[in-house]
Amino acid sequence: MKHFLSLLDIDREIFFRILETAKKFKNDPWEVPQVLTKKTFGLLFEKPSTRTRISFEVGVVQLGGYPVVLNSNELQLSRGESLRDSAHVFSRFLDGLLIRTFAHQNLEQLAKYSSIPIINGLSDLYHPCQALADFLTIAEQNLDFEKTHLVFLGDGNNNVTHSLILASGLAKTKITVLCPKEMSPAKKVLGQARSLQTDIQIIHDIKSLEAKLALQEADILYTDVWVSMGQEKEKENKINLLKPYQVNNQILNQCKASVKIMHCLPAHIGEEITEEVLYSNSSIVFDQAENRLHAQKALLAEIYKH
Repeated sequence: MKHFLSLLDIDREIFFRILETAKKFKNDPWEVPQVLTKKTFGLLFEKPSTRTRISFEVGVVQLGGYPVVLNSNELQLSRGESLRDSAHVFSRFLDGLLIRTFAHQNLEQLAKYSSIPIINGLSDLYHPCQALADFLTIAEQNLDFEKTHLVFLGDGNNNVTHSLILASGLAKTKITVLCPKEMSPAKKVLGQARSLQTDIQIIHDIKSLEAKLALQEADILYTDVWVSMGQEKEKENKINLLKPYQVNNQILNQCKASVKIMHCLPAHIGEEITEEVLYSNSSIVFDQAENRLHAQKALLAEIYKH
């Protein structure tokens, strides 16, 4: 694996190896291989970031490297320098680059012309580092992936949902996406899911018998913000369509007592999730947030181990 743009860049064996390594790293964050010693790692942000920035910056340091945080507005990229030229320049100065961007095509262009590893810190299509952390979090609940039912409520056509679908395929986990028809997962991603033989169902009617059965079976209830960065013009319409899919006590009461609540954060309380559910005993969202650090360190260790 040279680049990590989506979960399609790894196979099932590597997926599980990263999770096992992450578990070991979490037990002792500083007893980790110094695979980034004498290496400088760039962190390029076109979007604001809390968890991605902190977890990668800390992780690079703990692996022995030196992180360089780059704001796209301060680079010549913001004045029209091409991605191709930028990729060549980054490759001369850095030993690797994480990018948090809008268009997934930007990542693909940088990867095409870079001689250094390119890692997707979030794009409009995928959020693969989040999915690694999510499945590490699920594993910590002593759940057998192949017997686990993950139910996502909200916008099915977003980067987190897409990466959860692909991760579920690698893990052989059943995933149900409860979403408005207008926000179904991208056909491209569903095609990729079929290639992984993902056990997936898409349900649009939240009041249907199928939805009720999915909620009753759910081991994990997962939600995400309804309006992502760059979608502000669609906010009113999206909120109106998504109101029935809010994770609240009414939804939680349809689930078994052992169900766990996940959210990749930041949360917009009162929109996709209520305060009482987010901070309930069922919630594991802050374990999930912490696990970004451990999963990403394991990913970097996998990339730089040779």
